[in-house]
Amino acid sequence: QLQLVESGGGLVQPGGSLRLSCAASGSTFQSHAIGWFRQAPGKEREGVACIGGHGGEKRYSASVKGRFTVSRDNRNNTAWLQMNSLQPADTAVYYCATGRCVSLDGKWLAAADEFGSWGQGTQVTVSS
Repeated sequence: QLQLVESGGGLVQPGGSLRLSCAASGSTFQSHAIGWFRQAPGKEREGVACIGGHGGEKRYSASVKGRFTVSRDNRNNTAWLQMNSLQPADTAVYYCATGRCVSLDGKWLAAADEFGSWGQGTQVTVSS
């Protein structure tokens, strides 16, 4: 189990970009895949991206594919979510979590049950 802290959220206009970071403590960071989830008011938590322990596997939900990019630096125990072309529908609290990128036929299942440790979240607001 690792402790995770998200940062980088804020207010951005439609079409803008933000880069979220997920900083982890501990010596087993590379043993875990990192998932990114978001939760908007009144909605359930939605998986948006996942990256394998060594960065070789990257998965995205259909709603963000082509706009978001997930990456990681195991030397610094940090993962990032680069978010481009942001729209109001992207407004949510974003969380990172450790677990597995479980996929079926190339599509990430984004199952929250596959992730055991979660950060506190960072608010992303997209508005003009």
